[in-house]
Amino acid sequence: MEDRSISDIIEAYLKEILGNSEQIEIRRSEVANHFDVVPSQINYVIKTRFTLQNGYLVQSKRGGGGYIRIERINLLDDVDVLDMLINAIGDSISERDAFDVIRTLYEEKVITRREGDLMMVMVAKQTLKLDSRVKENQLRARVLTSLLNRLRFES
Repeated sequence: MEDRSISDIIEAYLKEILGNSEQIEIRRSEVANHFDVVPSQINYVIKTRFTLQNGYLVQSKRGGGGYIRIERINLLDDVDVLDMLINAIGDSISERDAFDVIRTLYEEKVITRREGDLMMVMVAKQTLKLDSRVKENQLRARVLTSLLNRLRFES
């Protein structure tokens, strides 16, 4: 049997709840109790697995009636999401985060598999291969932002 981390299990649980829905609202403490983990574990899963780069928008409200809302975003229907992605990338992006953005574009059928493969090659560490990780991440952000801008104007 495959070894899965508690983060993988919580992610799968939240995605199962989300199912075909556009969004869900959860209480962090209830999910933490369900898995017998501390609430910060739920925060970690949401912050690392339910990102804009992965096709999710997360909102939270603190307090007694607080909740965490996880919304699946559809890139095809909302050009503003491409703008949000561009803003989220900013001046620098890691290879892993860039790959997540490209994978999400493919899964949302914004790009074809071939286009995705080409984009991944363009932003790969071995392609950019600079002496400085900082400069490499900055160049990767410029390349990916240019590609997203092109998609935005075609939409």
